[in-house]
Amino acid sequence: MRKTIRIIAILLFPTALYAQNDGLRPEVRETGGRPEKQISIREVPIWGRRPMKEIGIERTTLDSAVLKENIALSIADVLTFNSPLFVKQYGRATLSTVSFRGTGPSHTQVTWNGMRINNPMLGMTDFSMIPSYFIDDASLLHGTSSVNEAGGALGGVVKLSTVPAAADGFGLQYVQGIGMYRTFDEFLRLTWGDAHWQVSTRAVYQSSKNDYKYRNRDKKENIYDDDMHIVGSYYPVERNRSGAFDDVHVLQEVYYNTGRGDRFGLNAWYIRSDRELPLLTTDYADDTQFENRQRERTLRSVFTWDHLRRNWKVGARAGYIHTWMAYDYRRDPGNGVMTPMTRSRSRIDTFYGQAAGEYAVGNEWLFTADLALHQHFVESADKNIILQQGDKAIVGYDQGRVEIDASVSARWRPAERLGMSVVLREQLYGTEWATVPAFFADYLLSERGNVVAKASVSRNFRFPTLNDLYFLPGGNPDLKNETGVQYEAGLSFATGKEGSWSLSGSASWYEQRIDDWILWLPTTKGFFSPVNIKKVHAYGVEVRADLAVMLARELKLDLDGTFSWSPSVNVGEPMSPADQSVGKQLPYEPEFSATATGRLTWRSWGLLWQYCYYSERYTMSSNDITLTGRLTPYVMNNLSLEKGFALRWADLSLKATINNLFNEEYLSVLSRPMPRMNCEFFLSIKPKWGRNR
Repeated sequence: MRKTIRIIAILLFPTALYAQNDGLRPEVRETGGRPEKQISIREVPIWGRRPMKEIGIERTTLDSAVLKENIALSIADVLTFNSPLFVKQYGRATLSTVSFRGTGPSHTQVTWNGMRINNPMLGMTDFSMIPSYFIDDASLLHGTSSVNEAGGALGGVVKLSTVPAAADGFGLQYVQGIGMYRTFDEFLRLTWGDAHWQVSTRAVYQSSKNDYKYRNRDKKENIYDDDMHIVGSYYPVERNRSGAFDDVHVLQEVYYNTGRGDRFGLNAWYIRSDRELPLLTTDYADDTQFENRQRERTLRSVFTWDHLRRNWKVGARAGYIHTWMAYDYRRDPGNGVMTPMTRSRSRIDTFYGQAAGEYAVGNEWLFTADLALHQHFVESADKNIILQQGDKAIVGYDQGRVEIDASVSARWRPAERLGMSVVLREQLYGTEWATVPAFFADYLLSERGNVVAKASVSRNFRFPTLNDLYFLPGGNPDLKNETGVQYEAGLSFATGKEGSWSLSGSASWYEQRIDDWILWLPTTKGFFSPVNIKKVHAYGVEVRADLAVMLARELKLDLDGTFSWSPSVNVGEPMSPADQSVGKQLPYEPEFSATATGRLTWRSWGLLWQYCYYSERYTMSSNDITLTGRLTPYVMNNLSLEKGFALRWADLSLKATINNLFNEEYLSVLSRPMPRMNCEFFLSIKPKWGRNR
């Protein structure tokens, strides 16, 4: 117990000193031919009346500057250093998933411009496929707060969206990035706008040989003397083999504002990805004798309409997602011919529609209603497996499912200090219905420092994925829904002095019990199948702090930090006398995590430091640490230096970044090594012409 308290104290003390990066960089504008540089302090968010829609909500908002740090980052990288979420990565430019509060990746719902983009086959989202430069607004809804946005999020919701560029005339931005391992990143954005129209085209191209070096601690080489006696041993240094990638993203946006309360938007996002899957550290194969490749083609499109009036708002959305995924594994059996071993093909089509409305009655009441529909059609099969009779084997499925998510809410502020909210959500997945209720409350304890106490409770469900139900062989159509009851309470504050400093933060305690946790287990027939076996007790503490200080007239310091203590324990019944998982932390869920970011800006210079920490993770449900049952804790540090130039014809920016500053050896997933220290360089150009000049 003393050890646990000591760890919390060590991590919590520095965390309390750091503050969320507000991203306000030195503004450079030309005045009379002479650059004038200004640094402004972020305003302190103190409200006379707190927003009705935020009653009792636990939300983390990512600053827009954090999202635009550099084009090489994905949303997975941004969340790693700026949130209390656990980001599980299978290597550089490979599958990256996130989990809230000790839950699994499939317990996290992800929305893009209101449309859920979770893969209906697996129930999760690959965040390595989301460039941070394509996201303008990003926020996290933790635990019970997720019920306000979507059902099925036992952990929480990651909410991503784009916004109009606010361009006046024609604009252009180009960023070129060059990094180690023959890595190239390019970003181009073209914008045009006037009083009514905003048009934007963004494109990102990323490619890399991705052949970084690492020390393979799963292999040991012996050292022999002249008599062939073993006199020593060492772990060899190897290169990441078969890890190259080539990704293209294009995002087209068109917005129209009538000026009379109606706004229209169209977003279309195309992805073309071609990635090799690296060898495991335990694989002794020659990478020239096999091919392990994953390809993806995805189109996401959303049309939006919003009608705004003084005390009410209505809106509608319609969208479509098409995804084609291919996985090919070919190997040379020894005859010099590459023979297909696996040839998996998946096709997903999703149709989306949503209607929502809000109505305010005075300053005391706010009512909302929302109805969303997702229709999935999925076809998945391994087209390479052939029976002895010559017929194709059935490995996969062809299924569809309709998902309806409807909610109503009432928010009431009977007094200046007190606010209450009730949300009732009804979900239909296929033929199964579920009711999700939630209650929120907050109370202003002190106007000085804007100290607010929050509390909430909800019941939530997660329906089995299509793979859980229908995959052949192994799918289990008799699976039950995962059910969770969540409680949460916390405090938040915000204070500061205008133009000098600002400090804000929050601390929250949560508890959740999840029944019928779904887990894939091996069967006596030689394949895996999902079953409802576990009861999970997830609880813990989350802390966040944000600080911004003007050290001098043109010198500003921003600090932010998070800390999370998140035990997630199996409290179900043993499956057999040999089952040692009861009472143990779930696999691949760290109990402790922390992040910190510091930014120092002076005139047109910027220095950024990023830090994250994950405690040990167990690879087995028994938490056995023998052999490969444990991944050691690791600390990650990044450092970057940026210089801006305000020229008459363009704004330029040069940036150098060092990732993994202290050359840490670490694994996020067993046998999947991560890069050691590496560098990247970026050049950004924004030409000026017309009114912009």
